[in-house]
Amino acid sequence: MAKNKILVPEAREQLNQLKTNVMKKKGYHVDENHPENIKYEIAREQNIPLKEGYNGQLTSEQAGKIGGPIGGNMVKEMIKMAQQQLQK
Repeated sequence: MAKNKILVPEAREQLNQLKTNVMKKKGYHVDENHPENIKYEIAREQNIPLKEGYNGQLTSEQAGKIGGPIGGNMVKEMIKMAQQQLQK
């Protein structure tokens, strides 16, 4: 399984921790050792046939319904964290 390329590779562990924390707050069961697997739970909720490996059969809309809640919630949390830092 290919990992997403991030701008600062050294931040992967912190991003995974953020993903874990954010998605747990949203009520999802997240395996702390494999937080990327949350996408399968979201796909099941949406009745989207996501499987390990190649998923070229998925439409852009389906992929967005899986990744959107994850990335969107992570961005919201990062903005909240930044606002808190600015207030200090």
